[in-house]
Amino acid sequence: MRVRVIAVGTRMPAWVRSACDDYLARASHLHVSVQEIAPGARSARGSPGKAVAVEGERLLRALRPADHVTALDEGGTQLSTRELAAWLGQRMQQGEDLAFLIGGADGLAPEVLARSRFTLSLSRLTLPHALARVLLTEQLYRAHSILEHHPYHRE
Repeated sequence: MRVRVIAVGTRMPAWVRSACDDYLARASHLHVSVQEIAPGARSARGSPGKAVAVEGERLLRALRPADHVTALDEGGTQLSTRELAAWLGQRMQQGEDLAFLIGGADGLAPEVLARSRFTLSLSRLTLPHALARVLLTEQLYRAHSILEHHPYHRE
């Protein structure tokens, strides 16, 4: 099983890269990687619709046919960390490769949401996509830690 976080945005601040790299290293047994997708061009006067469509095409091209696709969207299902761990455990038992998709500043294209088998909300708050990367990689590490009975997660 491989887990990919496929995210729009290629120029992340150093703190984002550092935090993601830290959690990716900790979750090395889970085989998590981050793949960056170039954002669509935006103009000051134009609608973001074209940029979102271009990003959507790029995200869909990055997917493999058998990927279990999860879109991150504020309107998705909210899970507790324990619920995420149980969900992840089910995917692991089924041996499915996972692809978590994080859109750009204006969200995900409808085609991307349609390709997704699950839509996950990290919070009802609107998060910058850079912070969503960090939060997702940390929660994947935490969920895997729960499954492995590692003491990282405390209740």
